Amino acid sequence: MDEARKRALCIYLTKRLLKERLDNGGFMPPRLMQIVPPRDALEGASTEELWLAFRALVNVREPWPADDDLLAAQDELLQGLIAEAGITTVDDTTPSPLDGRLRLWRGDITTLAADAIVNAANSGMTGCWAPLHYCIDNAIHTFAGIQLRLECARIMQLQGYPEPTGQAKLTPAYNLPSRHVVHTVGPIADGTVNEELRAQLASSYRACLEAAAQAGDASIALCCISTGVFGFPADEASQIAVKTVRRWLSERDAAEKPALTVVFNVFGEADEHRYRALLGL
Repeated sequence: MDEARKRALCIYLTKRLLKERLDNGGFMPPRLMQIVPPRDALEGASTEELWLAFRALVNVREPWPADDDLLAAQDELLQGLIAEAGITTVDDTTPSPLDGRLRLWRGDITTLAADAIVNAANSGMTGCWAPLHYCIDNAIHTFAGIQLRLECARIMQLQGYPEPTGQAKLTPAYNLPSRHVVHTVGPIADGTVNEELRAQLASSYRACLEAAAQAGDASIALCCISTGVFGFPADEASQIAVKTVRRWLSERDAAEKPALTVVFNVFGEADEHRYRALLGL
């Protein structure tokens, strides 16, 4: 994306979001004020500072409807940034020699053009509200756009209660290169696991696979559910993930249902080594 255009979009969007927040009586917490320059100082801020201000404001934005002008500017910015980062296709990922339907990729899931990608959500299901927190939930909501929080809030309002552990909800992916986002709440382990938590983690993976299959998706990228702040030990979590996926695929074959390509998406080197071993790479 052209640097001048990126800067112009960031200034416009930051001004719009600040005005919207003030018009709606939105509180400006100290953390947000440290990130977002005063309105009269935006023109002198760097493009990076402006992007961070926009992202922080999006992170704390209520699920309000937005007008077409705001959405058009946001969509242009996000799609341009994703294209600039480089989009990876499922064919670009590494197939497992043990099972060609299983693949591995290390990178930013918001740039992966699988039919569906999985978001490790919390029970509120409306994304991460911490400004500039770089969890997967924050990243997916940031780059999908403000439409995603509005849709998740709509789903949760209809549901009427927090999302249970081990289930899944499917939404459009909006500005992401995928078609759908599958949101699941994994178990909170805090470093210690038992049979109930293991079963809940397996249920999350199965629910995500079922949701994508029912939506007609041919591929899905699975993140490392519950291994971040939820504290599920990564070694055991990766084993559960691969075992659950392989069993689900076998059941699907037995039922003569269409195949689903499954990409295990990792972000760190340690997780990459774990999955490489499990996938025979």
